[in-house]
Amino acid sequence: MSRLLEGRGELGALMRMATLVERAQTHLRDHLPEEMREHLFVGGFHQGRLALITDRAVWLTRLRYEQPRLLGLLHQLPGFEAVTGFTLKVRPVRPTRPPLRQIRHLPEKAADEITSCAADVDDPGLKRALERLAAHAEKP
Repeated sequence: MSRLLEGRGELGALMRMATLVERAQTHLRDHLPEEMREHLFVGGFHQGRLALITDRAVWLTRLRYEQPRLLGLLHQLPGFEAVTGFTLKVRPVRPTRPPLRQIRHLPEKAADEITSCAADVDDPGLKRALERLAAHAEKP
């Protein structure tokens, strides 16, 4: 497997590019102010320009001011001497939020009615379902 990744094929080139991008991202983040580090992502390298992605426009503005310093830092890394500049992009990251849990209340009187219905049902699956539902009743 390691020979496949080190080879001259497309997968080897892709793995080398991913390694370079990760090294660039780590190096640049290490030299940014603490509050800005988690908002910088290196997106790739195309025609001599490294794509820097951030999740908000405010961080992009700050990156614009940092460009000359970051370019100098990047040129210190082997393999990044050919980078001529940056392409800055904003890509908002919207974290997935679990759906809000809807809490429903089942009065005890309603639970008694459901339990009596369950007693009259012949289908065992439906009977168990009704009993589980009745078990959610509020206790006085």
